Order: sequence, then structure tokens, then C-alpha cells
Amino acid sequence: MRSVRRSTRALAVAVSLLAVVAGCSRADSTDSAAPAATTGGTPATEVRLGYFPNVTHASALIGLDKGYFTRQLGAGTKLTPTKFNAGPDEVSALLGGSLDIGFIGSGPAINAFSKSDGETVRLVSGATSGGAQLVVKPEINTPQDLQGKIVADPQAGNTQDVSLKKWISDQKLTGVNVQSEDNSVTLDQFRKGAVSGAWLPEPWSSRLVAEAGAKVLVDEKTLWPNGKFPTTVVIVRKDFLTQHPQTVQAVLKSVLDANNLAATDATEAKAAVNRQLKTLTGSALSQPVLDRAFENIELTTDPLASQFPQLAQDQVTAGIAKSAAKLNGFFDLNSLNAVLTAAGKPTVSAAGLDRK
Repeated sequence: MRSVRRSTRALAVAVSLLAVVAGCSRADSTDSAAPAATTGGTPATEVRLGYFPNVTHASALIGLDKGYFTRQLGAGTKLTPTKFNAGPDEVSALLGGSLDIGFIGSGPAINAFSKSDGETVRLVSGATSGGAQLVVKPEINTPQDLQGKIVADPQAGNTQDVSLKKWISDQKLTGVNVQSEDNSVTLDQFRKGAVSGAWLPEPWSSRLVAEAGAKVLVDEKTLWPNGKFPTTVVIVRKDFLTQHPQTVQAVLKSVLDANNLAATDATEAKAAVNRQLKTLTGSALSQPVLDRAFENIELTTDPLASQFPQLAQDQVTAGIAKSAAKLNGFFDLNSLNAVLTAAGKPTVSAAGLDRK
């Protein structure tokens, strides 16, 4: 798993030298402090944060469990976390103004930008690469074996729905019935034999493998250069980013804190995710499922911006959009790169998509 690795000693030096200028020191997971002020804007009195109860949202789950968000935001900012089960619902909350920042799939992130004509949201960070698979019944050995079968995904228009439908198009399959339903329902339907496969994010692909006898037909990593693709990113309402840049930086510092824990203490990072999943869903994952799910993801703040034009085109191929969304101006990585610089880490590229 590709994670952000940190040295506590190097961090202390970075904080002392850069906090005044950049206002974006990264606090160590065990020795954190309130964020320093940044130029422009004011701290928000509240930040409404969206996320999913999925392992692909591990940075959010770890940050909530370990108190990183609350610590970095400081006493003057209330954290209001909100759970979502699929991207389109979270998009509606962001565009409707009831959510400020969201961990979300790359597909719905593009949709949020496109639906608002590029005015409402900005992509400010990556969160997770990888962690999605097409898992099928043991007797399914080739794409053609899915002809006439039902294959499930989480929700029409979400990230996995686009990936599945694009793959079906590439394979020239004309008889596959795509059924969008809640992931827990998909698990139950797969056990009953009502669906023959599912394109799912972690931990659900691992649950079907470990608990229902599924096997992997396609790991989405194999479809992307170097096996990397943006499963989860962080988007922010543009007005919130403009008014409260230091609050956004505090959230991004918390993402680095979570990544640091995953890099230095994977056992505790997994436990933190599992505690949150039990709280949110009523049940924890088995250790084999949790371990497999973590093996399939990479926690990274790099949003892999250069892949977004292809992701937008994939929506057209999948029949989700009539034309590829224009993504110029979608990315604003200034806050993230300030945080990375203060932490002594390399900055990440917007691949030109920060310009109108």
C-alpha cells in the first residue's frame, strides 16, 4: 500500500520553519496541535464532512476514530460528520449546500463539477487509489460467461457503475443486466444466486470473496497505468474553500495523520477503520476481510489528476454522460501542496486542470 511516510523529527523541523509562512504544519498522530493561521479567510465555526463506511474511505474513518479531524480543526470549529452510502447522494448534499467537504468517488466528483458548470466544487486532494474489483461466481471464467447474467454495482452513476459499464462496452458484451443496489443487498443476493457478479469497492469485494465464495474476474488495477487509479478523492464547496482555507488545510492535515498511522502502525489503522465500521453499520469486518481489503488499497493524497480526462470520457463510453465533462479549473491543490511542503513531502500535480 502506497502511503505517506513521515519522520517525527523531520516533521518538527518542518513545523518550526514553515508554520508561520505556510500555516500548514502536519501534526504527528500522537503529538498534534491546533493548526496555525493562514493568509486570508477565517476559521469555520463548523465543517460538515461527508464520507462512506467503506475501506476505500479509510483516511476519513481513521481520522474520525483517532480524533485527528477534531484535533487539527481546534476548539473553535465544530466537526459534523455525515455518512453516505453512494456518491450521487453526497453530490446532492454538496450542491445543495448542506455539506462542506466530502470524501467521494472520482466519478461523482466529476459529476458534481459538471452539474454546477464548474462553479460549486473544487477537488483539493486524493485519498485512495485502488480497491475495486469485479467478483463473480466460481463458474464464471471469461467476460463472455456473463452474457445473460445479472451483475450488480452500488448505485447508478457512481464510480463502480461507470467502471463496470465501461468494461462491458470494451468487452462488447450486449446481454449483461446491470443491477444497482445497496452493497449489503448485493452480498445477500450473491449468496442466494440471484446475481452472478458485482463490481464493488472494498470491503465489499473482499466480503463476497471471503464470505460468499466469489472469485476475482477483474481487478480494476489491471486496467490503469501502473495499477493506480483514483478511487476516492476529497472535494470542497468552492465558497467554503475561499472563505475558510485554513479549515480545509486542517482537514487535509488530518488525512496525512491518517496516512501516517497506516504507514507506521497498520494494525492500529485497520483496527480504527473496523471500530468505525462497527459503529456505522452495526458489525465489524472479520480479520481476513479487513486484511484483504487493505492489501487492495493505497492511501495517497495524490489525486492522480492526469487520469481524470480519461475518467470523464469513460462516463460517455458507459452511457452515463452524452459528452465528456470539461474539467478545466476543477482542481485546486494549493492547500494540499502547502500542507505537503510543510511536512517536507513532495507536492502533487494538477496536470493543468487547475487552470480555466
